[in-house]
Amino acid sequence: MSKGENFRVDFHTHIIPENFPDFAEKYADDRFPILKHTCSCGAEIYKDGKSFRKIDENAWNPEKRIAEMDAEGVNVQVLSPIPVTFTYWADVEKCLELSKAQNDFIASVVAQYPDRFVGLGTVPLQNSDLAIAEMERAVKELGLIGIEIGSNANGKTLDDPEIQRFLEAAAKMDVPILVHPWATVGVERMPNHNFMYSIGMPSETALAAGSLIFSGILDKFPNLKICFAHGGGSLPYLLPRIDQAWEVWPHIRTTERPPSYYAKKLYYDTLVYDPCNLQFMLGKFGADHIIMGTDYPFMLREAPPGKIVEMLENVSDVEKKQMLGENAIKFLGLSKESFIKESE
Repeated sequence: MSKGENFRVDFHTHIIPENFPDFAEKYADDRFPILKHTCSCGAEIYKDGKSFRKIDENAWNPEKRIAEMDAEGVNVQVLSPIPVTFTYWADVEKCLELSKAQNDFIASVVAQYPDRFVGLGTVPLQNSDLAIAEMERAVKELGLIGIEIGSNANGKTLDDPEIQRFLEAAAKMDVPILVHPWATVGVERMPNHNFMYSIGMPSETALAAGSLIFSGILDKFPNLKICFAHGGGSLPYLLPRIDQAWEVWPHIRTTERPPSYYAKKLYYDTLVYDPCNLQFMLGKFGADHIIMGTDYPFMLREAPPGKIVEMLENVSDVEKKQMLGENAIKFLGLSKESFIKESE
């Protein structure tokens, strides 16, 4: 596959070890997700003793992933854990143990194929001390280049002091963060129609982004690099209402400027399925803060990667190149040339 002009990075992909550790058996707790292989090319994730999701071998097999990347014109994938494996609810030492296993696995895949993959790790977000320590290990010892976190930790939003301590450490270390929805708001009201994925996750992401904005951390650390999955969920469309609330209720203000000012400092992936929605985001945030991401290899992913970026009208080729790959490289502190050299 050509590594030239149209360089594409899929910033939002998930991976799981083929031999995912069985903590449900080890700790006699069915809440831990486990992987049951159904054949050489497929498996099911089980949680709470029942099937949670069916997956194919591309969820763990790097060679299969590379073949599909080549077929779809993707140069580099950014690997991150599947959110169900965060397990922030667990005893923190057990969560840390599972985080380390996943980080070690992702680092091994990157080391095997450094020209095709880079990795984001996971941490026990419910405990800032252990989360910071594991972030340091993942970045400094394993060579991962960022951390994926959930949108909340046991109901504590991103303005919680414990989570803020972790984010401050990430800012000081210049570690990029991907925020992915999980344990979504209102999930108890969404047992049907898979609304947890289609409605719950976008709502949860907006709540997470709003909590981060109102925390004031972007005044203290303006260079903190955070990207929100799924186009920021419903945040782009709610910003005028959030700004109005900030204007009319002075007692809720915790920032120097209105929320929309800080929203422009954040990053967002392109997974919104519709060029009109993406065009709306461009108007809100600018082409330099939008990063192509597909949610590979799951059913709700965009295929082929970059499809709606290519469909945009009245957008320059330069801006499309930014969204398709250059923004991801910049956000992660990498260079396109390093991947091209690795592959030669």
